[in-house]
Amino acid sequence: MTDTPARQARIQRKAAVWIAIGLGLLFLVAANGHLVYVAVMSQPACVDHVRQGDPDSAQNRFRAAKSACSPR
Repeated sequence: MTDTPARQARIQRKAAVWIAIGLGLLFLVAANGHLVYVAVMSQPACVDHVRQGDPDSAQNRFRAAKSACSPR
């Protein structure tokens, strides 16, 4: 049983589509895995902000309601 050129082309097209789908899914899993890794591994330091009693506190700047940072 020999495959016709049309059948071979259809099989190759089908294989190319499935390979593209697999690569897309692999990329999606890798990207989400990277986002989870960065979220878990990054521990940002205390962000500098205006504290109550600072000279800059009267300039309508935001400050933390209850800072988790240690006082200066």
